[in-house]
Order: sequence, then C-alpha cells, then structure tokens
Amino acid sequence: MDTVLVSILMTAYNRDKYIGEAIQSVLACRYQHFELIVVDDCSADGTVEIAKKFAAADSRIKLFINEKNLGDYANRNRAASYACGKYLVNADSDDTMFETVLSKWVDEMEKHGAAFGMFSKMGNTVPLMLNAAETIRTHFFKKPLLMFGPGATIVEREFFFSMNGFPEKYGPANDMYHHIKLASSTPTLFFPFPLINYRLHDAQEINDSYGYLYNNYNYYRDVLKEVPLPLSGKEIKYLSKKNKRRFLTNLFKYLLKTSNFKKSAMALRNTHFSFKDFLIALFQL
Repeated sequence: MDTVLVSILMTAYNRDKYIGEAIQSVLACRYQHFELIVVDDCSADGTVEIAKKFAAADSRIKLFINEKNLGDYANRNRAASYACGKYLVNADSDDTMFETVLSKWVDEMEKHGAAFGMFSKMGNTVPLMLNAAETIRTHFFKKPLLMFGPGATIVEREFFFSMNGFPEKYGPANDMYHHIKLASSTPTLFFPFPLINYRLHDAQEINDSYGYLYNNYNYYRDVLKEVPLPLSGKEIKYLSKKNKRRFLTNLFKYLLKTSNFKKSAMALRNTHFSFKDFLIALFQL
C-alpha cells in the first residue's frame, strides 16, 4: 500500500538537540510515500535553521513557523491543518521513527478498513481490531489500552477532523480525552509493534506531575459527561466516583510530598472540586 499518502506531523519547540535525528529517521523510513510537516512553535534555539536545511534538500518536507506560540496540542492541530495525506501520524521532534513499521501500519489499516489505529501492550502478536464497546470496556475496567501518546497512533485525516482534532484545555492529558473519544466512535486497530522510539528527557510534558494532577481529573470527568461511551449509566456513575476518589488521593499525596498548600489549593480551583465531590470521594456516596 505504498501509494497511500501519509502525513507525518512533527511539531517542534526548542528541539535543536534532537530534531535533526528525528527528521533523518523519517527520511530513512522504508515507506516513502509521505509528506513530513514540520511546524515550529516559536523556538528560540536553532530548531528552525536545522529544519530549513532538511526542507531545502527534500521537497516532501514542508516547514511552517508559527507567528506566536500556540502550545503543544494547539500546534498539533495546526500541523494537521496543513496535511493532505489519507492518514496522520505524529513523529515528535525529540523522537525517532522505526524504519520498517510505518509500512506495516498502513498495510494493516488498509486491510482492515480502520479509521483509527494505536500501539498498545495487549499481549497480541498480530494487529487486533476491537469494536468501540470492547475497547472502552477493556480500557476502563481491565487494562488501560489508550494511555499512550500521539506518537502511538495513526488516524484517517477526515476522521480526525470529524472528531474536531485534539482538545486543547487539558494540558499534557489532551491526548487521553482524544483517544477515548475516537475509540468510542469507531473500531480501533491495536498494533503490537510501536512506530516511534520514544525518547525520555527532562524537557518533556510527561514530567509535569502537577499538570497531570488536575488535568487527569478534568479530562476524565468531562469524557464521562461529553463522550457517548458504550457504557451503562451505572458504570459511568461508578467511574465518576472512582475519578473523584483518585484525585483526592493524589492531591493528598502531592501535598504530603511537597507541603505546597498554595498549589494544592490551586489544583482544587482548577478542577472546581466541590465539598459534595469531597464527600463522594471520601465516603463513596
């Protein structure tokens, strides 16, 4: 299926240490019918200069530079808006792409007629398609299948936009809301092999434990209210109580670890966590 155009989205902000290697890994990919869309979010280092050199040498690389800083997920949506391919994949500017995997992913998406695919550690040795009910029920009650980042997904561009792209209000947890929303609306094809070699370093959002503290509560609360999950009302009520209890537990852990009463109080304000929520979390009313 090497005639199917794939749009590889690479957002960047101050990634001059890594972006050259990231772009080279895309160019070395065996699947060659792609466009690489690089969108810089007002970097203050040499990121743009490095990307420009690659773009000048390969017409498949399209470089865009934002006039103002948008932030992570708003920039991902901006990158998607420039795409022309049937499928969208994310290759972050601090990661590298495995050489042989994209061709396998595209082949399987075409073979299964899937609109959404994702790497997940399910124990399967071959790609496995689950319908929305199977995916959501497994994710919430057995194993969190959907907890990988954007680099673990492939999605049809038209489907991505029909779902209104990534939300932008949940900080580092925007991808979680997004994945659950998509998986609730279409079967998900789960791959046993990852597309991206995920690099760990200190400048990643994954290190923002405070941001996750309240954003995890907010996205989970909203996804239970806003997304047509294939779950019963009783199950959704149970998950809502569980979310409240988990947030309160994590908040106390954060407070004990940091003794930062000001930020803990701010987390409560950011979640609009009420006295009623406190009682539900404490006594499971």
